[in-house]
Amino acid sequence: MAIGMHDTGSSRPATLGPDLDRDGVAKAYGRWAPVYDLVFGPVFAQGRTLAAAAAERIGGRILEVGVGTGLSLPAYRHARSIVGIDISAPMLEKARQRVARLRLRNVERLAVMDAEHLDFADASFDVVVAQYVVTAVPNPEAALDEFARVLRPGGEIVITTRIGAESGFRRVVEHALAPVTSRLGWRTEFAWERYAAWAVTAPVEIVERRALPPLGHFSLLRLRKRDA
Repeated sequence: MAIGMHDTGSSRPATLGPDLDRDGVAKAYGRWAPVYDLVFGPVFAQGRTLAAAAAERIGGRILEVGVGTGLSLPAYRHARSIVGIDISAPMLEKARQRVARLRLRNVERLAVMDAEHLDFADASFDVVVAQYVVTAVPNPEAALDEFARVLRPGGEIVITTRIGAESGFRRVVEHALAPVTSRLGWRTEFAWERYAAWAVTAPVEIVERRALPPLGHFSLLRLRKRDA
């Protein structure tokens, strides 16, 4: 799961939930790398499948931000050109091993990179996929800005993400767990309104929001970049 730098100069607020530290999160996912597939593979399997299917409907050149150990890479058709980035070198090493083992020749590049500072030209990709990444970024709006920048007009951002509860017992639990999960590398509390507020001023429109298992705590979002 890729993350970004803490200070980006973005004009949008990034104050919801505890702060995440870039280096701390990178180290956290480095520690997760040996067991990530075992712990998170089954939990997020359906989300990965649906996200890849959404990307396939657009096709073309696909950027996967927070590619991690490459669990989702086999889900893309071999006709697609895939670029994967992540902040964690140990996670990417697992992804490279997967690419070699499965002979995924359509994977164009895997690189350590900051989600808030993508080293790509404007409009470089037809689809940007970010699976379970945004809530692990110190400044989510800065990362979302970058997703939109490198996406061509008419392309789509496909996000799988945790959506925080707005009220009730789950919200209480999420707030209670926030100090712990921030040390593990992600936020438990992240309101839908934060995505909606960003989309209002960004060159995108929200075209889908779909609840995902387990228990609807996660969602698949599709955002289409408007034509210039």
